[in-house]
Amino acid sequence: MKALLYKEFKLSMHVMCYIFIAAFPFMILIPSYPVAIGFIYVLSCYPVLFLGANKGQQSNDLLFSTLLPVRKKDIVLARIFTVLIMQLAFMAIMSALLPLAMHIHSGITASAQAQDPSAKGVEVPGLPLKAFGSILGIAIIGFSIADLIFFSNYYKHGKSIVGSTLWTILGFLVYLGIFTLGLPYAIPAYNPTLSIWWVQLIVLGGGIIVSFFMHWLTYKVSAKRLELVDF
Repeated sequence: MKALLYKEFKLSMHVMCYIFIAAFPFMILIPSYPVAIGFIYVLSCYPVLFLGANKGQQSNDLLFSTLLPVRKKDIVLARIFTVLIMQLAFMAIMSALLPLAMHIHSGITASAQAQDPSAKGVEVPGLPLKAFGSILGIAIIGFSIADLIFFSNYYKHGKSIVGSTLWTILGFLVYLGIFTLGLPYAIPAYNPTLSIWWVQLIVLGGGIIVSFFMHWLTYKVSAKRLELVDF
């Protein structure tokens, strides 16, 4: 597994994936921008990773991997771990930027209220920054759903990258739209409740537990499908 992960990051991972993961968490610093939207850019790394700009499908990376003295299910597991590491790195950078984002937002709000006491200042659509723990928990479950959609579709034939990516992003958008943009407006108590610190811990912990079981399911389904692919 260590050798396969080394191959993933040294051969399969395109430089654009690193740029996406490092740059797009800074979107949390944009005032009045929905925080959850930034997570979508992690999914945009999937076609780059699997196509790889002449390093992935175009150079028969999957076929090359199956010719190595490793089990097919280990190939799937290594790619899932690669994607999980990308997601964790993205969330870690975004979390590190949270204090700066809150400082920027509070500064803009204070400046606006100094000029007009009735001004509301910065308002983030959907869940606010103070509910960031809940946002992470919701996003982690969304990533789990996205990975199940993508991997199960891709490893069914080992070719359908574009179709798998489109369905993945669509499913993720619908999920995030409901839980981070729709419900705060539909249920008045939804937004304040998810901002309570202990509720955030429950949502975050629940997201991690759900993610573990869903990625286990993703691995089982994808590995079984790859075993049936005839190259």
